[in-house]
Amino acid sequence: MGHQGGRGERRISSVFLGIFAVMAVTGWAVWTGYSTSTGLAVFLFVTSAWIVSLCLHEYAHARTALHGGDLSVGAKGYLTLNPLKYSHALLSIVLPVVFVILGGLGLPGGAVYIERGRIQGRWKHSLISAAGPLTNVAFAVVCTAPFWLDALDGVPMPFRYALAFLALLQVSAAILNFLPVPGLDGYGVIEPWLSHRVRREVEPLAPFGLIAVFALLWIPEVNFFFFGVVRDLLSALGVSDVETDCGHALYRFWQDAGFCAAR
Repeated sequence: MGHQGGRGERRISSVFLGIFAVMAVTGWAVWTGYSTSTGLAVFLFVTSAWIVSLCLHEYAHARTALHGGDLSVGAKGYLTLNPLKYSHALLSIVLPVVFVILGGLGLPGGAVYIERGRIQGRWKHSLISAAGPLTNVAFAVVCTAPFWLDALDGVPMPFRYALAFLALLQVSAAILNFLPVPGLDGYGVIEPWLSHRVRREVEPLAPFGLIAVFALLWIPEVNFFFFGVVRDLLSALGVSDVETDCGHALYRFWQDAGFCAAR
């Protein structure tokens, strides 16, 4: 009986499969030009792909925690890739999607709840925190692969632009997640190595870390510097500013994408 329950706890949810199907179908629509609105197809493709990456991000935390000793993650549904099972679905899915729509920013969401008391060893705690943003890094590598492999021959321009914008979201999410700010994964990586006194003093700040980062990014100078770093990394991977800008313009289909809509 327990074995059956274990399998059920790890069965991929229909919710995730539905989101993945939307990503596949709309990706095909962008590639083939099947949709009457290229911008709408790009919007649905990038948004669904972004949600898929958020699910994989949280799954990576949970799966690493499972191997680290927290067997409770299965019962909580974290291994099913169902975004509705997260302790803060609003933080984990809704807000990151809103940030993408409003500002083209891959801002990280909330996290799955890991019972840290079940896990022994500082390295395991650090690895659990790092697993999420490393998933964003892997996603960014996949999105940029056609660019740095110089394998773009035959790739339709709208699909190329969509991949570039999706890569920007993944790179920005990875960088933000790795910031050593309380409440973000970067702090989770270093927290086990801090003294008990420091951890106790910092703990009340954790709920405000994400808000503080978001507020700082509203400062033009900080925003310019941050996106400068993101664009430099993308440029090193063969993705140009024009491609990411056109991807963002197509994504915001309710505005005029101008020359970017041309094939």
